[in-house]
Amino acid sequence: MVGRRSGEFRSEVLGHANAAELEEVIDCATLEGTVVDSDEWKGYNGLPRMGRVRVTVDHWGPKSTWARDDDGDGVREVHCDTQEGIWTHVRDFLRRFYGVSEWYLARYQAVFQWGFEIKSVTDEFLRVLLGRPPSMDSAP
Repeated sequence: MVGRRSGEFRSEVLGHANAAELEEVIDCATLEGTVVDSDEWKGYNGLPRMGRVRVTVDHWGPKSTWARDDDGDGVREVHCDTQEGIWTHVRDFLRRFYGVSEWYLARYQAVFQWGFEIKSVTDEFLRVLLGRPPSMDSAP
């Protein structure tokens, strides 16, 4: 999931791609009233029952239906492009490993999410990551 306004990205490896697991993840990661843009997969049908607003795009139709302008301002704000773009990055990230064991997939996913979310790498961050004590040198 990715928050369109917040920019927050959350990913998780699920045991099954079914409605029950999807609903559990969405329930834990979103607030009631959240608008969820999705395609027409029936696994999302339970979201209104959970208090989420579901808006859909039709990926089976012509390209003009892949994104919608519901408020008439000329911006097609209903789409799944943000999440689909992230999955392109995930595939590119995993490709370099020439096959990923299902056993380790959650670990690869965690590394990808960490790398995707990191906005800047500071000296202090690197010291903590490498287990090094703070430098006594006053120079940067």
